[in-house]
Amino acid sequence: MHRQALRTAEEITGRIGSTPLDVATPCGEWTLRRLLEHMVGQNHGFAAAARGETKDRSVFDDRPVGDDPAGAFAASAADVAAAFTESGALERRWWLPEIRDERAFHATVAIGFHFVDTVVHGWDVARAIGVDAKFDPEVLAAALPVAAAVPAGESRLAEDAAFGPVVADGGSGDPLDRIVAILGRSPQWPQPA
Repeated sequence: MHRQALRTAEEITGRIGSTPLDVATPCGEWTLRRLLEHMVGQNHGFAAAARGETKDRSVFDDRPVGDDPAGAFAASAADVAAAFTESGALERRWWLPEIRDERAFHATVAIGFHFVDTVVHGWDVARAIGVDAKFDPEVLAAALPVAAAVPAGESRLAEDAAFGPVVADGGSGDPLDRIVAILGRSPQWPQPA
């Protein structure tokens, strides 16, 4: 499911074309460039965590996407996909300091974090550039319970919160609408929920 989500996100970023990178996205106040730099940095950071990194927080830093954001994302997606399947990756605990610095996570939990982030940020990019995010139904079925498990409440009101408060999903019944609404985005973006 994770690899399928990455492929779809790669297809979406491949459609950026001449879209200006300073356009707004559903991801807080981030522009498309800022979102893509985050996505590329997270891909490389999770790859480093899968390979056993436990001290260098900078591996998760945003990475410049230059004049080829689709290429930068594709390279980072290839890196994270390869790292997740390397020998020993699934047996070790992964250090994810942006989630919880003092504790490492089981590989399957860490992959779940990255999986749902890939789906939601893929949708963010799609909305920003005006295309559909066409994730496979089984990917969305797998991502929904992961999104639903993200803690809600006061922590989502913090300035640096990864996700905003849960919003109404508009009643469409669409699983992607439910996922993004659970994680604080209006499924009707740029209209508020």
